[in-house]
Amino acid sequence: MRALRNKGNNRPSNGSWPNSTASESHLLRENYTFSAYYQHSSPVAAMFILAYTFIFLMCMIGNILVCFIVVKNRQMRTVTNMFILNLAISDLLVGIFCMPTTLVDNLITGWPFDNTMCKMSGLVQGMSVSASVFTLVAIAVERFRCIVHPFRQKLTLRKALVTITLIWVLALLIMCPAAITLTVTREEHHFMVDTYNNSYPLYSCWEAWPETGMRRIYTTVLFSHIYVAPLALIIVMYTRIAFKLFKSAAPAGGREEPEGRKVSRRKAKVINMLIIVALFFTLSWLPLWTLMLLTDYGRLSEGQLRLVTVYVFPFAHWLAFFNSSANPIIYGYFNENFRRGFQEAFRAPFCSPRRHRDGHRAILFGTRNRVFARARASDSPPASESGPSAPRRAGVPAWDG
Repeated sequence: MRALRNKGNNRPSNGSWPNSTASESHLLRENYTFSAYYQHSSPVAAMFILAYTFIFLMCMIGNILVCFIVVKNRQMRTVTNMFILNLAISDLLVGIFCMPTTLVDNLITGWPFDNTMCKMSGLVQGMSVSASVFTLVAIAVERFRCIVHPFRQKLTLRKALVTITLIWVLALLIMCPAAITLTVTREEHHFMVDTYNNSYPLYSCWEAWPETGMRRIYTTVLFSHIYVAPLALIIVMYTRIAFKLFKSAAPAGGREEPEGRKVSRRKAKVINMLIIVALFFTLSWLPLWTLMLLTDYGRLSEGQLRLVTVYVFPFAHWLAFFNSSANPIIYGYFNENFRRGFQEAFRAPFCSPRRHRDGHRAILFGTRNRVFARARASDSPPASESGPSAPRRAGVPAWDG
């Protein structure tokens, strides 16, 4: 969440060296702190750059493909996929605004950007993770209503878009205090020294609360409202869904038994995908939340704080950002339509234009990708209509749509 943290405890009165005699200057210089301009050696820095570049490329390519598949294909514009599209957009914002700045911040001792970037990076990262967890809650509620209470009114596409708008408004409101208090300040008596022994003033991007206790309260509010409570609600919803699917897994008998089993398997597969997305989100962000609570409540010494800041925080950030890169992989593994969409996107440059035009709809959304809850043997199309261009039958679309 608030990846930008205070790297120093004191703020400066001015940045110039004091005018004094040689003995006075020696005494004053003992009160100054000098840090290396680069926090890590070249091999460690190269490892960080490669790791962050890897997840950045994964995040950009995967989430852009998810957005492209959902927006371009009308059959994919379901309520659940609209929420998945919202997840992909929030992950893209994390990749664009947060990954590069956090990488540079973890390599250089001070904050190298201006005050606007300080506020923007913290606000976008906070809004993105808030929107992600609220979207996961919305998906869980929508699946709960469809499976546990199937006869209630379903969430329409228009209502889903309104819900997504409310999600972003709520995410903005909950992150406004952080955006207001985030500021760049110059550290008093603290300088950076490069390899040529040149000294530079140290700047930090941090949340300048009037009192330390207010920062702790805000951290606790964020932790409870956008991590603990939403994920607890998700666990309850998916537990109820799992019990419902388990109870309805018994054979219905007659000719509808194979089709009923097929629908149950598709339902279970989609629920497994959504559970893994929520579980992966929980585990990915848990280390960073733990570190933020530890720095606010742990009363760490200066040495311990530096160790956590230089070595542990970069890994926690990387793991949290990796969640934004891995979601498209989860969709591609569990969801047949997304998987075929990814295959088409990578295969398209190597296909002939005619094959791409004629086979795109059949490959992505052929009749074999749709499941009808009340399908009967008499409803099956004749042999001449079994191809991709066969007319559609009335029924319920696949759960993995």
